[in-house]
Amino acid sequence: MRAWLALLMGLVFGAGLSLSGMTSTVKVLGFLDVLGDWDPDLAFVMGGALLVSLSATPWIITWVRPLLADAFSLPATQSIDRRLITGGALFGVGWGLWGYCPGPAVASLAYGYQSTLIFCVAMVLGMWLAGKLHLITSRLND
Repeated sequence: MRAWLALLMGLVFGAGLSLSGMTSTVKVLGFLDVLGDWDPDLAFVMGGALLVSLSATPWIITWVRPLLADAFSLPATQSIDRRLITGGALFGVGWGLWGYCPGPAVASLAYGYQSTLIFCVAMVLGMWLAGKLHLITSRLND
């Protein structure tokens, strides 16, 4: 039952991304072009998401556990380290070059574009490689 609810929520999330224009690389790149022909539409999408998150999170974390998981997955640390900065920079560069971040990229697979499939395969390979490199470096530091 949890898997079906998670799938339904993922589909609703993907539909929201699509309806808001977040799956359009042209729209996203227009939003990121603050010195050119800037398109502010996605600022309103992100602002709406931020308002929902800021209002719902304090209430939700008072629950014993999430609805579809055994425990909350909250960050273990609040420090800003080299790994966080590097990951954020790579995310930003990828988003700026292509116009996708992971959620909208996966949602855009529904359109059937070969370029989106290539992006998603490269993204998954990059995530896998980052995990392997993290394991290697953590073993070297031990």
